[in-house]
Amino acid sequence: MAGLQPRLAHRLAAAASPTWPETAAQHAPEAGVRIDRVPDGSGWHIEVRCVLTEGRRVVDTARDVHDRVRAAVLSYLAAHDAPVAVTVTVTVTVTRIATRDRTV
Repeated sequence: MAGLQPRLAHRLAAAASPTWPETAAQHAPEAGVRIDRVPDGSGWHIEVRCVLTEGRRVVDTARDVHDRVRAAVLSYLAAHDAPVAVTVTVTVTVTRIATRDRTV
């Protein structure tokens, strides 16, 4: 993956904060992580927007990102005593594929 900002832990902590600004949810950068609570409070929805480097199949990278993000969030929630029945959904969107500079 070529880029991903801001980091997942930062976004999860910010989303859990009651002072999370509504305007942040309206901004959709090319790459980054957006985390929202499910309206009924039963879990989280994570959207990962990433820029990939060429050389791997997009579907393989998207699956890998999905699995790693979901595992990281569940681990983070467990470490912070979240309820066991928390629902976590992850959506991965590849916004573009960055080409490598092949000049030597």
